[in-house]
Amino acid sequence: MDAPILNNRKRRPTHPGELLREELLPATGLTQSELAKMMGISRRILNELCRERRGVTADIAHRLARVFGTTPDVWINLQSAVDIWDSLQENKAEYERIKPLKVA
Repeated sequence: MDAPILNNRKRRPTHPGELLREELLPATGLTQSELAKMMGISRRILNELCRERRGVTADIAHRLARVFGTTPDVWINLQSAVDIWDSLQENKAEYERIKPLKVA
């Protein structure tokens, strides 16, 4: 079985917070406080997400999807790609010690 394509990436996938901070907030002209209020969450939670110190949860994904007209899956998939990348970088040596199951 081939290694997943994510394992061969040269750089970390874009964090959903970076997308909010660098693209969506400037494009909409919203402040973090305004977006947080629209989403029904605290400004602190949104700020931590924008600073990439917090990940997107299923709840946050639903809220972002409502505001930006996407699906929750978009936000969860962005976060999942980051989480998988981070886990690989942190545990790569350990993962390489795991022997694949030989199926006859």
